[in-house]
Amino acid sequence: MTRLGGDSAQLKKLKAGDVLNMRIVSGRLEELTYAIDETRTLSVRRRGVGYESTTLTAALERRQAESVGEIRSSLFADGRKAGMSNRMILEFADIFGYDIDFAQDLQEGDRFAVVYENILKDGRKLREGDILAAEFTNQGKTYRAVRYVDSEGRAGYYTPSGESLRKAFIRTPVDFVRISSGFNLQRRHPILNIIRAHKGVDYAAATGTPVHTTGDGKIEFVGRKGGYGNVIIVRHSGNNQTLYAHLSRFKPGMNVGAKVRQGQIIGFVGSSGLATAPHLHYEFLVNGLHKNPVTVTLPRAVPLNAQTLVHFRALTAPLVAKIDALSDRSVALSQ
Repeated sequence: MTRLGGDSAQLKKLKAGDVLNMRIVSGRLEELTYAIDETRTLSVRRRGVGYESTTLTAALERRQAESVGEIRSSLFADGRKAGMSNRMILEFADIFGYDIDFAQDLQEGDRFAVVYENILKDGRKLREGDILAAEFTNQGKTYRAVRYVDSEGRAGYYTPSGESLRKAFIRTPVDFVRISSGFNLQRRHPILNIIRAHKGVDYAAATGTPVHTTGDGKIEFVGRKGGYGNVIIVRHSGNNQTLYAHLSRFKPGMNVGAKVRQGQIIGFVGSSGLATAPHLHYEFLVNGLHKNPVTVTLPRAVPLNAQTLVHFRALTAPLVAKIDALSDRSVALSQ
């Protein structure tokens, strides 16, 4: 059966948990179906003494849905109460994460509204799609976002006026448990036992933890660099540089001159060079001068140009109107 060719080769790659539906008549297999993905289903049927395979393709339907709610305890608890999934709550927090600290800034009475897509197949919901528009009112200040896909197919979230909600840099390059050593120009080095400026921040993390570049840029250096061990240096726009040190290894393809995107994995945490334990040493430089990565003011991403802005406003106007209506509804619910 796996010799039939085409998508039937997928049967060679079955894993534990994959589901096969079989129709057996008088002890003989007459038909087998296997869902390759959300849209494609492999069908293998008996034809005489052999089998014939076909791939059935189903169209996915996208329907807009909405949720509104008010903070009573936490974004997670109240988001779930409003009908949002865990994934959507995390996506919502990520959209506004540059402006709002959802762990510390929330207050009872803050309000949220979301317009999103549901993905359906044959009339049944498969999953939630992307958030299309969102609003969060925090401590009396309202933040809004609409999703826009540019001419190169890159999706992002913007204010209704076209300003990117994304900053040119994310704050931290690794999901970390704690900062093990902060920015300190008078720090005593733990191995050399001398006063040596610590011009970056150390993030304690297990060996092998992925390291993400904090902004779009081009790799300027990759290799060994003295006590820093394995290092990657990325050159960004605006005369900014970032440095990632003590890596255990580099991700394949990280060569000098390679372009990298914000959030892309470039290497993995280690303890190469002069390091007492696995951690990432991260530096942020502006015009060649070291800045504290934790407190440096991060610039916004480049806004939409005038030509793109015309298309953006036309495309997002219905979403802005819908979020206007939801905003009025969330205010009414809170009264």
